[in-house]
Amino acid sequence: MPELGALPRAFWIALAAGWGASVGSFLNVVIHRLPRGQSLLRPPSTCPSCGRRLRPWENVPLLGWVALRGRCAGCGGRISLRYPLVEAAGALLGVACVLRYGPTAEAVLSFLLLSAMLAVAFIDWEFMIIPDPISLGLLGVGLLAAPFIGPGLGPALLGALVAGGLLLAVGWIWEKARGVEAMGGGDVKLMAAVGAFLGVLPSLLVIFMGAFLGAVVGTIFLQRRGRSRLAFGTFLALATGIVVFVGNDLIDWYLGLLRVGA
Repeated sequence: MPELGALPRAFWIALAAGWGASVGSFLNVVIHRLPRGQSLLRPPSTCPSCGRRLRPWENVPLLGWVALRGRCAGCGGRISLRYPLVEAAGALLGVACVLRYGPTAEAVLSFLLLSAMLAVAFIDWEFMIIPDPISLGLLGVGLLAAPFIGPGLGPALLGALVAGGLLLAVGWIWEKARGVEAMGGGDVKLMAAVGAFLGVLPSLLVIFMGAFLGAVVGTIFLQRRGRSRLAFGTFLALATGIVVFVGNDLIDWYLGLLRVGA
């Protein structure tokens, strides 16, 4: 039996893509049911329009949606494009983690974080909430894994406190100054989880990058649609993905600029 490290790269890429698409299929269940307070396990996968139980071949990630041409085989109702998009995103995240970290535990942990962020991005955009089972579950996993895979337990705890505490402080100051809520508790818990996974500097970069992305998109929406309130968690999730893959390079680049300017 060959050692895992001796297996060809193409094998790991194919495995990551298939596994990622399957996780994406489950994330679709999470995105649809969790904010509605429904069980993730029962009933089995059904058509969101008529409630018909899906046959096994209809549940095959990506291929099932294509074979059905985006419509339920029972009632003919449209199946949201979100379903294949999330499955494709899961596959891409799986491949990206393997390419970035190789077939390692770090790749698995990064994929877990980014899969949760994928669910958060869609849930918060639609419902303006970040469910506690996702953020608090991530926080627990991040702290448990930190001594073995992540930044270490001390940096993980500090990252959780700093990232979550910063958003909490900003929200409190804004509410006192303007009299309106600026930061939901879900955002604070989510960033505490990100801090546990990434540590202090990368999690701070997530906050600043998420705020920048949110400001850009918010300006566009305000001008075109008159919508000024957007889901901050969606942009924090996107920023987390960017930082996981290139965050250290961005931090090194910025610190290099500071040294040059000193």
